[in-house]
Amino acid sequence: MSQEKKPAKSRRMLVIDDDPHSIDIILEPLKWEGYNALGVNSIEEGLKVIDSWMPNIIIMDFKEKDVRFKALAKIRELRPLASLLLLSDESSTESIILGLDSGADDYIVKPFVPLELLARVRTHLRIRDLQEQLLFANEKLKELADTDDLTGLYNMRSLYQKLDFEMQRARRFGRQVCVIMFDLDHFKSVNDGHDHLFGSYVITEVGKIVRANTRNIDIPARYGGDEFLIVLTEVNFDGAYFYCERLRKSIEGTVFRSGDDCIQLTASIGFGMTDPHENITPKELVRRADHALYDAKEEGRNKVRYYHIPGVTEFSNDFSLLSPQREVKKIMDQIEEKAKNSSKTKRKRKVG
Repeated sequence: MSQEKKPAKSRRMLVIDDDPHSIDIILEPLKWEGYNALGVNSIEEGLKVIDSWMPNIIIMDFKEKDVRFKALAKIRELRPLASLLLLSDESSTESIILGLDSGADDYIVKPFVPLELLARVRTHLRIRDLQEQLLFANEKLKELADTDDLTGLYNMRSLYQKLDFEMQRARRFGRQVCVIMFDLDHFKSVNDGHDHLFGSYVITEVGKIVRANTRNIDIPARYGGDEFLIVLTEVNFDGAYFYCERLRKSIEGTVFRSGDDCIQLTASIGFGMTDPHENITPKELVRRADHALYDAKEEGRNKVRYYHIPGVTEFSNDFSLLSPQREVKKIMDQIEEKAKNSSKTKRKRKVG
């Protein structure tokens, strides 16, 4: 993995030495090379600079070894990836081994040749750059392991891990978790009537629609093929339904166009929710959403359907009764009931 060479001025060098003259001698070649170099004359001040300035390379005088050992441990804690070079008047093998074993990356004996110091600095910068590239590559590998390569949404392995965590958290705080499963109606006709490349394009675009309709706290995933799963957190029944309906309309209103191929599709959506007082597994919750999706398909497609928890749920799939509509209907029923009672009273008076 190749990267452009970083400019010298972007490299931060910190020199720690209690002798101001020694600091100047070390800083001079570093500044010749164009590095952003700074010197301090105490460990305490050096630790503050390391914490705030985050140098790439730290060059420290290796006198008062007991004090320096404690400082080395603290430096490693603050900047584990910074390169640490020790400078010392002692050239014995024992001293060099002691310095390197204490956590240093290099050991330079005084008096040193400036060109040698610069060569060692360049070597450690190359090593540091390779470490950064390796960390970046590992992050990308982790991202690839967690996401679906076609949509960029989570894959099922990652989703089940996150869903398990969210369900445990919801039980702890007496909240609900919702799982939504949907697929594209008659998607097979897209591959048959166009081609698989256009089908992949449609899946990618649906992934974008899903991402555009989810919050940062939600967990969108591709289940496989044209099926998607979405975990909604911090949501109640009404919020889950309105989300599903908004998603359904977003897909229905999208024209999928690529080159000469153009199509409009609908989606069938099913969702299931946990009850705060039950203890079910993530797979059982996904199965609820799957059953609801099956109902949406059976009832004509392009619909939103909900899984009823036997003996628990009070909701039906008549979504005309959702709040605030539910509250409006309640008021209208009360008005109608009063009108009927008033009419009965008037008839009784006439008869009497």
